Amino acid sequence: MSQPTVELLEAFSDALNRHDIDAVMELMTDDCVFHAIAGPELMGKSFVGQGEVRQALENAWKTAPDAAWIDGEHFVVGDRGVSETTYCGTTTEGDRSEARMVDVFTFRDGKIAVKNAFRKNRPPVNA
Repeated sequence: MSQPTVELLEAFSDALNRHDIDAVMELMTDDCVFHAIAGPELMGKSFVGQGEVRQALENAWKTAPDAAWIDGEHFVVGDRGVSETTYCGTTTEGDRSEARMVDVFTFRDGKIAVKNAFRKNRPPVNA
């Protein structure tokens, strides 16, 4: 079993910014869970398993083709980690978002088992 590291979160962030879905999914467990920033449930919308998480991320990139998570600061303590970033993205309708956010991660066997996303609720900014 490999221990999670800041380098794992840096690699995950880099893969997200490249929109490299294969690299992203390689860093996650087979039974991974992604709790999105919004949705009807207490945890937002939850996507469970490689297939659902893959589809959710690909759909997010289609909605905001320039989506990026910049200025990343990453922390790992035991089997938990945090990435604090600035999310930037422009929707296909032209709405520009820029807001600070965090992802809280749970690791298992050296991979990401849970990605729980939280983002400031900020109205769109002019591009």
